[in-house]
Order: sequence, then C-alpha cells, then structure tokens
Amino acid sequence: MKKIVALTASALWLVLSSSAFAATDYNRPPSDDAQYRQCLRYAANLYEGGDEASPIRGQTKAQAWCTCMWNETPDDFGGNLVKFSESAKGKFTNKMCEKHADWQE
Repeated sequence: MKKIVALTASALWLVLSSSAFAATDYNRPPSDDAQYRQCLRYAANLYEGGDEASPIRGQTKAQAWCTCMWNETPDDFGGNLVKFSESAKGKFTNKMCEKHADWQE
C-alpha cells in the first residue's frame, strides 16, 4: 500500500512540475521587436488588467500574453498579433495564450 501511495505521489509531482515548467517555456521576444511592442501597445489600449502580475515571473499579463502570441504564430507572420487573436484563425491561439497569461474575461 505504501508503495502505491509513493508511486502515485511521485507521478503527481512529475505532472505538476512539468506543467509549471511548460508555463515558462516561451522564448522572450527581442526588446526591439516591433511586432511585440505593437502587441503591448494595442493590447493596453483595448483591454483592461494587462498591467497586473501574471503567473509568469517578471511579466505582466499583457507581456505574458503577447509573448505567447509572438511565439505561437508562424515565423513569417508579420501582422498585428492582437488583430490576429480576434480573428477566426487566431481564436485557438488566443484562448491558449489567455490561459498562459491568466488573462481571461
């Protein structure tokens, strides 16, 4: 019985630590990236709560969301990340990034 409890606890710990690591697994956009800066400005004008702390250490909710959007769009995407998130094509990515940043309606 003790072995089963220990095995279950170990498996649970592994799952929880893996998901915590995945939440911070995105590359940070370069500070001079125009698309990322545009995302931050556009999101600040449209949405509320972006200046609140996100679950990602050192990032606001807007920064975490824009970082996720920046990483999840194709490399050759050159458009506005916020407008993309509001499109039918970007809806799934938006939901994933809202969850990542803990920035949901």
